[in-house]
Formats: sequence, C-alpha cells, structure tokens
Amino acid sequence: MNQLRQATYFYRPHPRDDRAERQRIKEIAATRIRYGAERIHVLSRREGWVINHKKTYRIYCDEGQNLRRKRPRRHVAAAHREERPIASGLNECWSMDFVADQLFNGQKIRALTVVDNFSRESLAITVDYALKAADVVATMRHLQALRGTPRRIRVDNGSEFISQMLDQWAYEQGVTLDFSRPGKPTDNAFIESFNGSLRDECLNVHWFLSLDDAREKIEDWRVDYNEFRPHSSLDDLTPSEFRLAHIKAGNL
Repeated sequence: MNQLRQATYFYRPHPRDDRAERQRIKEIAATRIRYGAERIHVLSRREGWVINHKKTYRIYCDEGQNLRRKRPRRHVAAAHREERPIASGLNECWSMDFVADQLFNGQKIRALTVVDNFSRESLAITVDYALKAADVVATMRHLQALRGTPRRIRVDNGSEFISQMLDQWAYEQGVTLDFSRPGKPTDNAFIESFNGSLRDECLNVHWFLSLDDAREKIEDWRVDYNEFRPHSSLDDLTPSEFRLAHIKAGNL
C-alpha cells in the first residue's frame, strides 16, 4: 500500500491573488458589451497583463459576462453557393449594404456600410434619413479619392445598387458589380458580419438624439472598429494594423 508523505497532510494551498485581473476583465466587458472571452483576452494581453486564455475564460464566466444570445445556424444549403474568388489584396473586393435604425423619437435613418473584404476595414458608413443611388455614387467617389478604385464590389439586388447611376459609375471606372443571388445573404458574408457587429456594438447600445448625433457616434464606433478592435481572422490585429503591415511588406 502506498503511503502519502507527511508534508502532504499539512500542505496549505496558496492561491494567486487575481483581483486586479478580474477587475480589469469586468471593466473591459462592461465597456465592450458584445466582446467575448477571446477578444477580451487579446485586449488584456495587449495592455500587458500576464494571463493565459484559460484563466481569462474562467474569470469571464465566473463574473457572468458570457454572452447568452445564440445566433441561428446557417442552413447547410448555403455551402453550395457559387464560389467566388477570395480577396488577396487591398481594393481587390469591397462589399456594401444598408442598415436601418431610428432616432430616439422614432424617425427612421439609414446607413450605407462599405468594407474592404481583404483587410476587413470599414471604409465608410454614410448616415442619413434616406439614401438613394446618388448617395451611393457620392460615397464611392469619396472613397475612390481616399483609397483608390476597387476591382469588384459585392452588393445585393437593392434598388440603389441596380440603378443606372451606379452602373454607369462602375462601367466608367472599370469596376465589376458582383450581385448576390436573391434571398442569399451568405453570398455577401463579410458585410453581413460587419453589419451584425455594427448593430450589436453601436446601434443597439446608443440613443441617437439627432441625425448629427447618430453620425458622430457611428463614426466614433467605425474608427474604434478599425483602430482598436482586434479581429480574430486577422491574427488578432486590428484592420488598420493589418492594412499597414500589408503595405509595409510591399504589397500594395
């Protein structure tokens, strides 16, 4: 029969004091209410905290911060959609779509969102009471002056995107408009994912007192998304960091 060492009987555990880490995780979760444990762990390590991902997750769950809302699963039929080339460089493929919301008094507003599919960077969010084809073209021209001309833009079949005005701009600039199949939002998955983050992290957590207030708060969130929010598909870099690293490597 094996005998235990005498020291075993008198051992006293010495748990590490993790109150500081716990407090910081709670603070991040309180201000970034739609961030999960993995993203909070990245932010904690970025600030210099020495903590592994398992401990971050344990504290995250202990404090009741885990997200409870479940997202519906995609149907398996979505996997059979037509294959599209994956963007391998900046400006190779953009995506754009509309998001609807309202001011505190119920007045409706719309936002045109534009994303670079390669860097995941939010290029623009144009906000107004109503947005027409002319506003879409104006946004494209503005981005063209700032970022250059994309090769391809993925859009749905909304009236603003199938308009002659946008079609003419795209033809003159040599841009291909890549339309999603009707009823298939997964054909434009990047902008769908981005719009979900915009709604969860901005639209659903703010009251907009006026159109100018909405524009200011949404633009602040866009800058935060690009320059602060780590992106798991970019090895936890921010979109801006990923774009600058790509340019620095000589890949324009």
